Amino acid sequence: MLRSRLGWFLVVASLLLHAFTVLTYSVQPDRLAAFTVLPFWLWCGMGLGLSVVAYYFLKASLSLIVSGIWAITLLIGSDECKVLANIGKQPPITGQAEPYRGKPVIRVASLNCALLGKGDPSLDLARWQPDIVLLQEVLPDQVQQISTTLFGKQGDFRYHQTNAVITRWKIRHEIRNHTYRNMQVSVITPTGMEIKILNLHLLSAATDLQLWRRDAWKRHHDNRRQRKIELSNALQMLEETSRFPNQATIIGGDFNAPATDVVHRQLKEFATDAFQASGTGWGNTFPWRFPILRIDFLYATNHLTPVRCRAVTTRHSDHRLVIADFITHPNPY
Repeated sequence: MLRSRLGWFLVVASLLLHAFTVLTYSVQPDRLAAFTVLPFWLWCGMGLGLSVVAYYFLKASLSLIVSGIWAITLLIGSDECKVLANIGKQPPITGQAEPYRGKPVIRVASLNCALLGKGDPSLDLARWQPDIVLLQEVLPDQVQQISTTLFGKQGDFRYHQTNAVITRWKIRHEIRNHTYRNMQVSVITPTGMEIKILNLHLLSAATDLQLWRRDAWKRHHDNRRQRKIELSNALQMLEETSRFPNQATIIGGDFNAPATDVVHRQLKEFATDAFQASGTGWGNTFPWRFPILRIDFLYATNHLTPVRCRAVTTRHSDHRLVIADFITHPNPY
């Protein structure tokens, strides 16, 4: 009798956790940000574990059905599983970016450099021969050093509040956001195409996981709201100072928010997540030794189609490097 009651208790607990998890990640209320800051697959694993243990006590088909529900939820809702749709796509490889179906590509890289506390990532970047590089947590002299390693004296770069953009081409102008860690530049390709670059380093995430404390939930609530404000402010400046979203634009950097976070919904309507669309391999970027979160992104408007993307480990940062290849569509509408 005790085994049976315990088994049914675990089944009910698993179903309640499933309903709460799906609802919370779908609606993403700020007051529950402390729950959704954790990886989606973590809650799926916990719910699946409850249903599996329930089967041990009950030996009933219902617990197996609940396990199946959790498995399907994991496949549909987990960012790590969405890349399965890209099976068969080719990843970018080191060296000069190869054309895609006969079309030239633009290679873009993004990396949080951790102020070079783990060493100089220049050679790691140089292996990929990027055309445009977005850097976060980097100092002015470090930017010049990386630019020289990548492009010699021909490179062009801009720097603002520990963010930088480096390119083998020319930067026409720059717009700085003096309130937050983000910057805009216009890169001019050899064909004369202008590409807007918005390089972001959003507010660092709250890390207090003492979820039994009310103040921990408030910190996560306030932290997420501030990050949403930062991104909204950056996008508003982009609209006011360019033809965005009606021109080629790349938005990237360190979002300090996983792909399941509501902050990304501000971009989904007009920009494509390069890794979700064309990524291969394990896309999580933080921390570098055992990456459990994808918080570094490259987005692009319809003028640029991502055709290859991957995250690459570098020992010279606590983040992984994101590499993406794009083909251009100057007039996509």
